Amino acid sequence: MPTLPSLSRRRFLGAAGALGATATLGVPDAALGVPDAAGAGVGASGSDVTPIAWQSLGSYPGTDAAGGRVTAILAGSSRYLIGPWYAGTYTRYLPDGYIDLKGTDERAVRLPAMAAVAAATALTTGTYDPRTLSAANATIRTRNLIRTLAARHRANNADPATRWGNGWQTALWAYYTALAGWLFWERLDTTERDHLATLLAWEADRLTTGDDVHLIGTGGDQLYMTRRDGTVVTPGDSKAEEDNWSAATLSLAAVMMPRHPNAARWTRRNIELLLAAAACPQDLTGNKTINGVRLSTWLQGTNIADDGTLQNHARLHPLYMVAFDQSLYQGFVFGLANRPAPRAALHNINRTYAALVEKPFPLPDGGTTPIYRADSAEIHYPEGNDWGTHFPFYFGNFDLLVTLTGQDTGIHPAAAKWERLHNEAQLTLMSRFPDGRTYGATGENTYYGREHRIGAMAAQAYLTLFLARNTTGNRLRWR
Repeated sequence: MPTLPSLSRRRFLGAAGALGATATLGVPDAALGVPDAAGAGVGASGSDVTPIAWQSLGSYPGTDAAGGRVTAILAGSSRYLIGPWYAGTYTRYLPDGYIDLKGTDERAVRLPAMAAVAAATALTTGTYDPRTLSAANATIRTRNLIRTLAARHRANNADPATRWGNGWQTALWAYYTALAGWLFWERLDTTERDHLATLLAWEADRLTTGDDVHLIGTGGDQLYMTRRDGTVVTPGDSKAEEDNWSAATLSLAAVMMPRHPNAARWTRRNIELLLAAAACPQDLTGNKTINGVRLSTWLQGTNIADDGTLQNHARLHPLYMVAFDQSLYQGFVFGLANRPAPRAALHNINRTYAALVEKPFPLPDGGTTPIYRADSAEIHYPEGNDWGTHFPFYFGNFDLLVTLTGQDTGIHPAAAKWERLHNEAQLTLMSRFPDGRTYGATGENTYYGREHRIGAMAAQAYLTLFLARNTTGNRLRWR
């Protein structure tokens, strides 16, 4: 694979520059929104952002076996999302020059944000497959997603009918939008850059208002399923996922805007939420300190059991155990800025992975099996799976991250074996369709953003590989 900077800047910026930004997009400049003062903190602008210095990051040839698998998954998924899915979803521009998102809920915002991450990563790293849509046209579509999502956030948009933000999951949507924008920074104009910085800072600032019990402010959603005194706050519903996707937003804000006045607050709150996400009962005693936080003093509850399992959707749920992928993605986020990620992101990952690979669970017909079935891509769900039947890449993605971060120490078989089994099964699913998608029947995965989730995971897995197996050496660092 060519080195990243020369490929991305010559091929894609050259096409846009030759035509001019307005001609390339075929739309007028976007109208400026009016920022919402609530939660805006001190604000932010594009000038606060430190762009990715691609020229200093080396390259990733992608010739290793795991890299080949992830590259194929990303290439196929991004081709589907920015090709057939985009074309079937966005059919008109609105009078202000933005595409019609058709709402402000998860379907309307999170899905295009995940698609933008997949496409921006593929285009920027040279893994995009142009067989059905040229890279130039894919670039236009990706920019349309980014610019529209950023403009519609409430920090940039006063219209209650079209604005999003300040919701239960909107920190995650902001993370995806801003990550795609950071990857595409050179292709964005000043207004678009300002919108991205503003929305990210707005959502990050909101998260810094929380304390050691509550996610935001001093009431409402709590950080833990179970309090320190054993009181179960949300039965069968771990807060691990919410904590670590909120941490993701804080980490990206701190990395993208390291000189912002609130960067230190974002950094500290990121660490706190990472530790809360993976907190287990054993953490509540002892003297262990991670990134300056003494666990037994700061933690006020738990989200996982001492055996590494967790509850979600009123069951022991393996799909939510591998949702700690969001914590491990911080390696590449910090790595793109040539900075070490907080060691808090690794907290209890080994414990959870051991529960997937080694912990025995009873089978209905007798005997036992771990969640990872021996020598198979099949997953055992001890209490059932309410999301469907086919999720190999959810596990293969996590296996890869565990491998690259060395979190399978003492666990047998090692994560690399499971990555191969699970990601080969993912490629088998994709081979059924010529357009790059993964899923067929609804029952395979009932989430309406199932294709987008594959694309977002593949993009972040690829970026982690890019840094871990770089020509300049392993650039994933933890401190």
